[in-house]
Amino acid sequence: MRIVIQRVSEASVRVDGNITGSIGKGLLVLMGIEDADTKEDIEWLSNKIVNIRIFDDADGVMNLSVKDTEGGILLVSQFTLHASTKKGNRPSYIKASKPEIAIPVYESMIAQLSLDLGKPVQTGIFGADMKVSLLNDGPVTIVMDSKNKE
Repeated sequence: MRIVIQRVSEASVRVDGNITGSIGKGLLVLMGIEDADTKEDIEWLSNKIVNIRIFDDADGVMNLSVKDTEGGILLVSQFTLHASTKKGNRPSYIKASKPEIAIPVYESMIAQLSLDLGKPVQTGIFGADMKVSLLNDGPVTIVMDSKNKE
């Protein structure tokens, strides 16, 4: 599983002109799923997302997590995170899971993040043509891959 975390002042997702999820201060998390992803990947990434210390404390030092700041999380599925650009100019998405595998993983991540955060997580709609708006704060952008834990 591959994710991109962006610290935001606000973020929202629209589908067909309707807002499906929105947050104020918090994290926009883009999530790409592959067939090899497991419950352990979900639990590891959820723990990292909720506890990563990328929000400023009173001294202006990035020392607080989204949970510490009572911020929100907006989770958006994004199969293009598994794009392979090794050959040619047209990316291959062969590593990205098909919906029948990815949707249950996505739903499990929503549940795990909500549990770990202690409140509901906002979302887009899996597989929809989504319009994501955000005000990146910092900017702070972090990429994580559960198969390559750096």
